Amino acid sequence: MHKPRTFLASLALSACLALPATAQDEAGLDTVVATVNGTEITVGHMIIARATLPEQYQQLPDEILFKGILDQLVQQTALADTYQGDLPARVKLSMENENRSLVAGEVIENVMAGPVDEEALKAAYEEQYASAEQGDEYNASHILVETEEEALAIKAELDGGADFAEMAREKSTGPSGPGGGSLGWFGKGMMVPSFEAAVIAMETGAVSEPVETQFGWHVIMLNETRKTEAPALDTVREELELQIRQTRVQTTIDSITEAADVDRAAAEGIDPAILKNIEWLE
Repeated sequence: MHKPRTFLASLALSACLALPATAQDEAGLDTVVATVNGTEITVGHMIIARATLPEQYQQLPDEILFKGILDQLVQQTALADTYQGDLPARVKLSMENENRSLVAGEVIENVMAGPVDEEALKAAYEEQYASAEQGDEYNASHILVETEEEALAIKAELDGGADFAEMAREKSTGPSGPGGGSLGWFGKGMMVPSFEAAVIAMETGAVSEPVETQFGWHVIMLNETRKTEAPALDTVREELELQIRQTRVQTTIDSITEAADVDRAAAEGIDPAILKNIEWLE
């Protein structure tokens, strides 16, 4: 698509004029809706113009959009007809770049639209999930206090048989305190490093020595550990299909570019700062 362009000011003030129902029913892509000095403006031109508008304009009522787009295309065609002389380099080069970009984009769209083989999908799933080493998850509780002395005293009480959840509700300053200090399940990277390192080193059911973090001092109990499970294929199907298509696109780009007769020799020795010479386009 062309890059979005803003409507001319007349759009915001345009009247709401709808096509007759019979004309609308019979209209197609090549249907001519206006001529300007012999140049035809078609429904197709209008569809493209609407599709490239900024989102806020696309939300306007159809009647306003129809007349506003048609007004704009008529005005642009009339203005273009009055131009005399050679077009500035910036216009000619922009048109060449735009054409190149649009055609190349169509090649990419065709590659992306191709079906994804079920065997390729299953192979991607096996590689990314089923055959990958599954990580560990931890279920832990903690009691958070401000000082190491408080944490040591709590650890001593726990070693003496005090109930961890009761101690958390009574002593912990963290938001998990009212819930008995429970943090639920978490994986690697979800906790601050010193806390995570302490949990990983613990045995199930053990209570840690005081652990310091930026939040204070923690006494941690590891309740349970488990291996993370691979998601079902159907839950990640769209994600994998997109990955396969993106890989296919990049492979296509690489292979076509490598097969093309490319000579970059003329670019050697040119100062990269030359691209700043915007005045050359005038």
